[in-house]
Parts: sequence; C-alpha cells; structure tokens
Amino acid sequence: MAGHGSPEIAVDGTGLHLVVIAGSWHDEITNGLIAGAHRVIVESGATHELVRVPGAFELPVAAQTALRNGADAVVCLGVIIRGGTPHFEFVSNAATDGLTRVALDEGKPVGFGVLTLDDEQQGIDRAGLPGSKEDKGAEAANAALSTAILLRHLRSR
Repeated sequence: MAGHGSPEIAVDGTGLHLVVIAGSWHDEITNGLIAGAHRVIVESGATHELVRVPGAFELPVAAQTALRNGADAVVCLGVIIRGGTPHFEFVSNAATDGLTRVALDEGKPVGFGVLTLDDEQQGIDRAGLPGSKEDKGAEAANAALSTAILLRHLRSR
C-alpha cells in the first residue's frame, strides 16, 4: 500500500496475536513506525508485543521464530538509508527476500514496513510523525491484520 490512494482498512482483530519486530537504527523514524503499528493493532482489538532486533537484516529470522512460536502475524519495521556503498542493496534485498520467504514458508502474514530510503527526510515523511505524509507502520499493521483474517477465512472453508 502506498500513500495517495491507499485503502481505508478497518478490521476486527479480536483473537489475533501479532508480534511487532523493529530494527534499532534511526530511532525517530522507527519509533514513528512502531507508534502507527501499535495504534492500528490496538484499535483492531488484537493483542501484540514489541521486540527489537539490531537491524533490518535480522528481521527475517526473528519473524520466522515469532510465527513458529504462535504469533498469528508479524509486523516488520525497519529503516535502510542509501549510502555510498553497495551495503544498501545487500541489506534491502536480504530483508525483502527473507521476509517473503518467511511468509510463504510459514503460511502466515508478514506486514512489511521496511523503509528503503535515499535520505532521512523520506523516512520522516513516511513514519506517521506529526507532519508526515504517510504512516507506513500503520499500513504494515493493517496489511498483516487483514491478511490474517483472510487466511483464517480461507482455511475455514
């Protein structure tokens, strides 16, 4: 889901338990993402817990462990800012590919709130902070909740 044109999604998450997993880099942006995810999850009626990992590279293994240990869905949040080396591409690809693999291997939703940015201002604009244009933490939580409910429905057929 992206900014302009993103759907308004309100879901009943009663009975669902989510784990929000957030990287530890770029506190202001990450804390905004966490706040948006927290707000959406609480409003849905789901329960959740927050765990922190060192960075975006560690998100997939933490997500897989949370899902294997009973979470109905995870919301993964991180910030990767482009620098002058290929590190950005390596970490971005590892996080994206790893989280996709976790979702498919576990058959459970992974809300993707990993921001891949050219500069810090782009993150501030997307972090759900006062004055931000977007709230990617909220969007990632909505996606995880909505998909968890959809999968529950599909499995009950």
